[in-house]
Amino acid sequence: MTGFSGKYYYNVDTKGRVMIPAPFRSTILDSSCSKLYITSAIFDTCLCLYPSEEWERFVNKVRSMPVMKESVMWLRRRVVASAQECNIDRHGRVLIPPAHRSDAKISGEVVIVGQIEKMEVWSRAEWDAVVDPGRIDTGAYKKELETLF
Repeated sequence: MTGFSGKYYYNVDTKGRVMIPAPFRSTILDSSCSKLYITSAIFDTCLCLYPSEEWERFVNKVRSMPVMKESVMWLRRRVVASAQECNIDRHGRVLIPPAHRSDAKISGEVVIVGQIEKMEVWSRAEWDAVVDPGRIDTGAYKKELETLF
């Protein structure tokens, strides 16, 4: 799988469905996988959509973690417990369950962003706040990221 990249704006319809961007659908179909898993993000107020093979990789990593660690318990309760299988319908949409929409404050306009192995679904307001450069110490981030490249 090549991976997901890009940012797309859509509206959630009255039934809670949202369009999956065409390039993302192509990536999913190229990997012969139309099944997705929708889950709460670990710390952010957004949702994550994993293709089934990426979800399996994630679950296998979680399985290898010590179950009695508080952080691992949090991860399992927050992410794994909220995971639901979903499919892309013939119109290219997925249904976001009501509990997920509520947890991620999703209604109206959303932003769907590629995150290489997964997609994130954000309310427009939450997205605009989280990517605001004024919220971070750009100098510290620059130094930290320089060590990673």
